Amino acid sequence: MPFKSLDELRAACLDLPTGSDSAANAVARRQDTLTKPQGSLGRLETIAAWLARWQGRDMPKLDRVKVFVFAGNHGVTAQGVSAFPSEVTVQMVANFAGGGAAINQLARIAGAELDVIPLDLDHPTGDFTQTAAMDEKAFLAAVSAGYDAVTKDLDLVCFGEMGIGNTTPAAAISTALFGGGAEKWTGRGTGVDDAGLKRKVTAIEAGLKRHADALSDPLKIAAALGGRELAAIFGATLAARRNNVPVLLDGFVCTAAAAPLARLHPSGLAHTIAAHVSAESGHRRLLEALGLPPLLDLGMRLGEGSGACLAVNIVRSALECHARMASFAEAGVSEK
Repeated sequence: MPFKSLDELRAACLDLPTGSDSAANAVARRQDTLTKPQGSLGRLETIAAWLARWQGRDMPKLDRVKVFVFAGNHGVTAQGVSAFPSEVTVQMVANFAGGGAAINQLARIAGAELDVIPLDLDHPTGDFTQTAAMDEKAFLAAVSAGYDAVTKDLDLVCFGEMGIGNTTPAAAISTALFGGGAEKWTGRGTGVDDAGLKRKVTAIEAGLKRHADALSDPLKIAAALGGRELAAIFGATLAARRNNVPVLLDGFVCTAAAAPLARLHPSGLAHTIAAHVSAESGHRRLLEALGLPPLLDLGMRLGEGSGACLAVNIVRSALECHARMASFAEAGVSEK
């Protein structure tokens, strides 16, 4: 494992590269020469500069785009927080392998590789209303699994998750990191009824009370209240930053998983873009708390990295315009 203690992990989170100002500035200068009014492509222009900054290239590329879907099971499902049984996690991992899920189709259309990483699915995390979801060893193992997955040769990564019940740990982490009470952050997930929603809030409140001594430390919050797939996404987000790979974040669970990095380092998520805002009620609030404006708002709430993968097409469009548009001089078009 790359991290043998929380102190080692914390040190890595505090020592982050800042990206290449020169590459981002080169993109901005080129954008101002292209055959369009300056700034008229809006976020497509800033996306191109963002790619350049974090890839460290004056001309970014998207030759290798990869979607990672991390899967885990949760002990807190014993509290009746999900509309689906836990065995669906394993069944959906098999569906990914067979090519039958939404993310398979979206990855193919986006020209992205898909890597599904199940994390000890036969052993759910602890029920955080009764005990820590993960002890330090289990948490570091999951973080390390995500960290090791992201290699320097990737140009862009998307993170997604599969884990029945995992909007409950996501809401618990969000509450612990940003306050405001469990009801503010808790939604219906896979479609629980009013009674199920109340059980989710009750479980989160119980978890916060049981683990009150951990709430001042973002890493201990992630271990006590999270899940293996969330910890892996945290590790993968950290690895992407340290390997100069830009990241598209998916929905509520994925964003909550990465959020502790923003609490540990003021620019911890600067290398990420929120691909979309999901229909899960806490996601919009979480993006606002993190200062991450979403690219898309399509009412999606599937997970799997589906929203992030869909946004790859926007990033590709931004790069195509940047790389292939003619300048005013090249096209013989008069400038203002």
